This record gives sequence, C-alpha cells and structure tokens, in this order.
Amino acid sequence: QAHLVESGGGLVQAGDSLKLSCVASGLTFARFSMGWFRQAPGKEREFVAGVTQTGTITKYAESVKGRFSISRDDAKNTVYLQMSSLRAEDTAVYSCAAAGLLGITPDFFDYWGQGTKVTVST
Repeated sequence: QAHLVESGGGLVQAGDSLKLSCVASGLTFARFSMGWFRQAPGKEREFVAGVTQTGTITKYAESVKGRFSISRDDAKNTVYLQMSSLRAEDTAVYSCAAAGLLGITPDFFDYWGQGTKVTVST
C-alpha cells in the first residue's frame, strides 16, 4: 500500500525559507508524477507545484512562481518543496500526492500524504 509522509513544516517569519520533504513507500516512485497541494483554514485545497516522472517538467501555481521550487530524488523516493520569501498567505497544511499523469487538480492524484503544517507569521 502506498504511503506518503511529509516533513519539514513549522513556524517561520515572513521572508524566511523552508524546505518540505515527502518520502514515498509502497509504490514505484519513479513511475509517478508528484505534486504539492495546500489547504488553508476555511479554504479549498489548491495546487502548489508538480513535477513529472522524469523531473523534466514542473508546474507551479501563479502565487508561488519564482518563490517555490519542486524537485525529486528518485534514489530516495523523495520529493521536495523549497519555499522562499514566505508570506502570511502561504500559511496552510501542505500535502504531497502521487499521480500517474501530472495535473493541477486533486482528481489527477491517486495517493496522498497526511500533510505538514506551515505557519508564516508577520
């Protein structure tokens, strides 16, 4: 059974950087596109970033372009989300997900982690 576990969340100041990790098990990691989503209190889950199986194509939400970077290490079954210039509006629970095809909506993704909380204070 596929299992995704996120880590790296925490409380940071606006303008700081943070790197999230997501370790996958129970699936052939290299066969999956990976994505990061976030959900703030009272809001819908939204796409943040995604990367294809080969790592050659990445997608980002407009709100994080130029500030966030997604990468993957297939040898470690891990996908990362490097976040910089964090803003209060980035506060959310961040979840990673695995998909056969990379999309920007949750229905593309088959497996989900539980999430890690990121709080950005001003």
